[in-house]
Amino acid sequence: MESLCIVGNGGVSPCQSFTRLETTNVSLRPRAQLGFGCFVRERCKDGNLVIARSGRSEVGNSKDGKFAVENEKERKGGGLILGPERDASGSVIGFNLIPPPGDGEVLKSHKDATTGGTEEAEDIEGVEKVQTRVTHSIVFVTSEAAPYSKTGGLGDVCGSLPIVLAARGHRVMVVSPRYLHGGQADKNYAGASDLDCHVKVYCFGGEQEVAFFHEYREGVDWVFVDHPSYHRPGNPYGDSHGAFGDNQFRFTLLCHAACEAPLVLPLGGYTYGEKCLFLVNDWHAGLVPVLLGSKYRPYGVYKDARTILVIHNLAHQGVEPAATYTNLGLASEWYGALGWVFPTWARTHALDTGEAVNVLKGAIVTVDRILTVSKGYAWEITTVEGGYGLHELLSSRRSVLNGITNGIDICEWNPSSDKHIASNYSVDDLSGKVQCKIALQKELGLPIKPDCPLIGFIGRLDYQKGIDLIRWAIPELLEDDVQFVMLGSGDPLYEEWMRATESTYRDKFRGWVGFNIPISHKITAGADILLMPSRFEPCGLNQLYAMRYGTVPVVHGTGGLRDTVQAFDPYSKGGLGEGTGWIFSPLSKESMLAALRVAIMTYRDHKSSWEGIMKRGMEKDSTWENAAVQYEQVFEWAFIDPPYIK
Repeated sequence: MESLCIVGNGGVSPCQSFTRLETTNVSLRPRAQLGFGCFVRERCKDGNLVIARSGRSEVGNSKDGKFAVENEKERKGGGLILGPERDASGSVIGFNLIPPPGDGEVLKSHKDATTGGTEEAEDIEGVEKVQTRVTHSIVFVTSEAAPYSKTGGLGDVCGSLPIVLAARGHRVMVVSPRYLHGGQADKNYAGASDLDCHVKVYCFGGEQEVAFFHEYREGVDWVFVDHPSYHRPGNPYGDSHGAFGDNQFRFTLLCHAACEAPLVLPLGGYTYGEKCLFLVNDWHAGLVPVLLGSKYRPYGVYKDARTILVIHNLAHQGVEPAATYTNLGLASEWYGALGWVFPTWARTHALDTGEAVNVLKGAIVTVDRILTVSKGYAWEITTVEGGYGLHELLSSRRSVLNGITNGIDICEWNPSSDKHIASNYSVDDLSGKVQCKIALQKELGLPIKPDCPLIGFIGRLDYQKGIDLIRWAIPELLEDDVQFVMLGSGDPLYEEWMRATESTYRDKFRGWVGFNIPISHKITAGADILLMPSRFEPCGLNQLYAMRYGTVPVVHGTGGLRDTVQAFDPYSKGGLGEGTGWIFSPLSKESMLAALRVAIMTYRDHKSSWEGIMKRGMEKDSTWENAAVQYEQVFEWAFIDPPYIK
């Protein structure tokens, strides 16, 4: 049966309480499933409901599908009966119910709901949408969340996915540090107010006091942990001198505070409570599942909570000397969960025992389920090459390991409405794309050549992104009539190489050192080809943005790049072709140049095939809504088994 939500001028809200309604006409649409799920035969297409108080409990069901619910004198002991469901013989097989007043969630517990997949339901405009069956109190714990803080894909995920899950009926909190840098970025937190709630947590040899700030935006509770260690110039992890030396302290505080937040913060009038679903992101939040198992569950707290680890980049694991274990606020018997020994070849000297603590390892051991940001990366981290020393442990937990490809913000990245680009265009009218190319060439001082293939690169200038391959290939590539544009910052060696290459190839190459959001949009729209020769790429977002803008990706076949880009095949489908780009392997200069040359040849000599590639990429479903449905399935699996208990 389906619970309902009220649709009014102010938006959509769950029908959690009708204590203030006397006689009201409201329009309803299905929000979640309550019991009797296997008996549901069809969707309710006319969801008008009239609620009136009376002294009896009778239910009328009119022929036109409109329900009259009357006689609702007392509802304390159960939900409202909206109407019986009958089978072919006329027997009652179930009832439509609305949770009674005081229920903080659409569903009181996961046990009240059916355990099947999601079902489709029509919204009030008649458009079919997949509806959430079970709602949860979800707590994201992350070191960054856009637009408040962002250095890469982690910030994008934790800034977008919570909003989509909240729109699907879940109660969602995001817990992240309140970074203050003394600059323009501080304005990001202007909408957050001090909750006047101070919590003392024990770690690093004493009591540490943290405060909480809160902003309710787009259906999500954005909670910021405040402490002086988060107030310094730089990015969330370091500055121009390197990583901060106290990062273990800063993110240990975040984890302790995140465990307290659902218990002590009365957001919207009531706390999230103990039955939460924690989504912990990378090593910075990795102590959360360890703390739940060691500090809370032995005393009956969070016994019904579940934890899911989301690995965005396994290369960063939060490894520190073994002596620092006593700083984490954990009992001594839990050392084994985090204990780590480096192999002999990785030790610094003959007397080095290699003993350390690995926060990410502790999370992998104690979480209920593990997710990565693409299916390909979920497999790669179980291999020697991609596991960074944790491949055996991850392989042992393969039964709870899944990959879900990230989505993108299709409002921000939309060529038909993008304010940063010179001319808007769409899959039905591609004429604006060449105007974007001309405008980009003009702005960067390149010769204006609309028919010249323009290749773009956007990303960090480091070894992971394959910048060394681009560096070796540029002299040979630029012998052809092409133009190349790069945007990024990172390794000073590559930054200086970009400047020198621009001086050498004035008519063919431009390098923009730094990161600029408007320029990234202009390159994405103006380029014909986007090159991504990453050595490893857990998911990758730039190839998704590129396809959205009709820019054809040429990528190395790794991780999320291999998952999201379909190799072009001109002979399939009776010669119509299929695919959205080119994938090269192995990772070598020769392999990359071969793929680029085929792409360039297709652009020049096979215009109809090229247009087909562009349109297929633009039509690809890369929305967060699609990813959210897959996340909800993993949520359901997480609650099937009991939580981790040592």
